[in-house]
Amino acid sequence: MKSILNLIPALLITFLLFTSCKKKEAEQQIAIAPADSMKHWKLGVAFWTFHTFSLPEALTLIDSSGIDYIEGVPFFKAGSELGDSLIGDLSMAGLQKVKDQIEEKKLIMESMYIGGETEAEWSKNFGIAKFFGAKYVTGEPPLHLWDEIDSLAGAYGMKVAIHDHWKGTSKYWHPDSVLAAIEGHPNFGACADLGHWPKSGVNPLEGVKKLEGHIINIHLKDIAEYNNPEIKDVRVGTGVVEFPAIFAELKRQNFAGHIYIERDAETKPSNLPSVMETITYYYNEIGKLK
Repeated sequence: MKSILNLIPALLITFLLFTSCKKKEAEQQIAIAPADSMKHWKLGVAFWTFHTFSLPEALTLIDSSGIDYIEGVPFFKAGSELGDSLIGDLSMAGLQKVKDQIEEKKLIMESMYIGGETEAEWSKNFGIAKFFGAKYVTGEPPLHLWDEIDSLAGAYGMKVAIHDHWKGTSKYWHPDSVLAAIEGHPNFGACADLGHWPKSGVNPLEGVKKLEGHIINIHLKDIAEYNNPEIKDVRVGTGVVEFPAIFAELKRQNFAGHIYIERDAETKPSNLPSVMETITYYYNEIGKLK
């Protein structure tokens, strides 16, 4: 009996250590489950959110948000050091200076919003995007250039995420028009702009469902009402977009891509507070996904 009693403290310690380890293991599993299930989602910021600022100012604001990924645009002012020229108009030396600024902030530009009315303009912008290390471009290819732009994308080893503005400003205001462009063009996919669709009466959740298997990236924004193209976006989570249902649908689709916070409306002195609120909202919502 004495020998058994002597063993009790050791057995108790072993049991407590075992249960403690199991508890920690369970807590870790709970903590990492949502993030692990969406491990390929990359939260970022679209440059357009800070379009009233110069590039150095915008990069500083984005960097202060803690975001790693950015979607650039060639029609962004490069700053006074580069003569306030647009990025797309810079020489190779100027482009390198912009790239150095981005890398100095440890930001990653894996996509760029580009455009153009001619094949030559698209080719030039593809080259700029490639220079910055973009894996794909976002844009709205002119209908008569579908074949040419699809071929350019293939030549540059990139995809084109077709973006939707609202009715009257874009041929791509409805998911069906995006699907029409994708048909027969293997390098085309979709950029689902969640805040633009309601302006044209399109339910964003239904739009995401319709584009299943084609969505390359998401523009994360909210809008106050349907069928009103005149209004500007509102802070994410305060409008009509059903984000929890959309995040769940993206998870069901095994979406793996960028989700870019994008604000059209400016808040003073910048959109940084709304970006920070969106980051918190985003992680709270995806943390609820099972």
